[in-house]
Amino acid sequence: MDCADNRDEQVDYPITPEIDLHTFRPGEVSSLLREYFMECRKVGILQVRVIHGKGTGSLREGVHRLLDKMTGEIGSYRLGDQHTGGWGATLVTLKELDPGQ
Repeated sequence: MDCADNRDEQVDYPITPEIDLHTFRPGEVSSLLREYFMECRKVGILQVRVIHGKGTGSLREGVHRLLDKMTGEIGSYRLGDQHTGGWGATLVTLKELDPGQ
């Protein structure tokens, strides 16, 4: 089988209340999170744990800047606690979808 034949196939990932950003490039994170949050809202998942890691904090800061801009979709967010990843994860509360969306 030629791998080139599968390039255009869409890969579906399950929508869960947790997304780990470690495997994504920084340039992908904004569009990824926007789409992921929309899919979560569509299936009724309103509490999401975003794992960004501790590192230098630049990814966390980027995630928080994005969340600050998403006031129509995001109810609130906060850093994790000792049981949910500490400052290596952000807990996001999503707003319910309007019936018209």
